[in-house]
Amino acid sequence: MKVTVCIGSSCHLKGSRQVVERLQALIADNKLQDKVELGGTFCMGKCQQGVCVNVDEEFHSVTPQSVDDFFKTAILTRA
Repeated sequence: MKVTVCIGSSCHLKGSRQVVERLQALIADNKLQDKVELGGTFCMGKCQQGVCVNVDEEFHSVTPQSVDDFFKTAILTRA
């Protein structure tokens, strides 16, 4: 599974660094390093929608506050 987080300036201001750090921790805590490839990218073109995250090309809008719920519903259920 490929998870890509936007680290462009707009998403950075909305907390993409915190989202990436929390996803790294959740992936490690759940021992999913061999199943989840976490990467960064620059602008996905949806700057108004929060921190942009793609899971296998499926778009999600995530905030530092919602990252745990996002992980449970969009990543854990598929891993």
